[in-house]
Amino acid sequence: MHAHALPTAQSFPAALGSRAALGHVHLVGVDMKTATKLVYTLALVAALVVLRLVARQVVRLALRGRTHTTVRFWSRQAINLATGVVFILGVLSIWFDNGLHAAAAVGLLSAGLAFALQKAVTSLAGYFLILRGDVFSIGDRVVMGGVRGDVIGLGFLRTTILEMGQPEGDTDTTGAAPVWVDARQHTGRVVTVTNGVVFDEPVYNYSRDFPFLWEELRVGIPYDADRKLAERILLEVATRHAPTAEELDPEALQRMRRRFYLPRTDVEPEVFYKLTSNWVELAVRFVVPVRGIRRVKSDISRDLLDEFERAGLEIATTSFAVSGLPELRVTTPEGAPPYPSH
Repeated sequence: MHAHALPTAQSFPAALGSRAALGHVHLVGVDMKTATKLVYTLALVAALVVLRLVARQVVRLALRGRTHTTVRFWSRQAINLATGVVFILGVLSIWFDNGLHAAAAVGLLSAGLAFALQKAVTSLAGYFLILRGDVFSIGDRVVMGGVRGDVIGLGFLRTTILEMGQPEGDTDTTGAAPVWVDARQHTGRVVTVTNGVVFDEPVYNYSRDFPFLWEELRVGIPYDADRKLAERILLEVATRHAPTAEELDPEALQRMRRRFYLPRTDVEPEVFYKLTSNWVELAVRFVVPVRGIRRVKSDISRDLLDEFERAGLEIATTSFAVSGLPELRVTTPEGAPPYPSH
């Protein structure tokens, strides 16, 4: 009769060896140390997810009932960046005991990702360029990657834009998808654009530093019309609807002049003449806010029609006057039946 000694607690690691076993299959490279690190990594991910949700909920409660769009945007960006940094540092601390090994692994991993995920790495770099270079912020009206609209979201790889229409004459979205709204108003489509396009294409920002645009409205009048009266009506109507110099944001204009070389520009309405083969074209130039341009131009057009009608002025159009017709003679060959009359 033989006596068998029971295994003690200290003998379990030795019994397991350096590899974990699943039945009769030994998992290469998986031991108790690796399993422990894996558990720590999962715990780190779970903790970061919970902390991120709590932080976003705190921001939501702090800004509840307020229209702090910019503050909310930057708070979310700070939370996302902090979560990403803590995750990377935590994973490196868990899986690498030696700093040199960690640096070598990060270098190899970065080189592999840069080669395999070039688009993603470029988009991530574009994200930091957008934030650091102040290219645009949430709520700005931009043209990016052939898409025109308002920025409603910014992520590590993509920017989300609420698309708007394209007025006739605008050519800064060549190659973009066709839109059915002939003005700078929302179409309702939400478009995502990769952040990497900031390295390859220009980004047009309508509202970053100076939330106003210079617009023009063109009207043609006959050569024999009262041009002085028409010019005066155009100036009066444009001045009535366009913001005055006092209503413009002087601080925004000063910030723009301090940041860039901005020559002195006129903000008061002005009328310019252009001679064509059919009429005299009067173009009134005025300043309008970035949003609501179509409504302002529509109000100006209504008032112009009323004022021109009261003043007896006509808007020139392309027309043709028939002054006479040549004589038309129909002959039939000899012996042919006569041409029927009906």
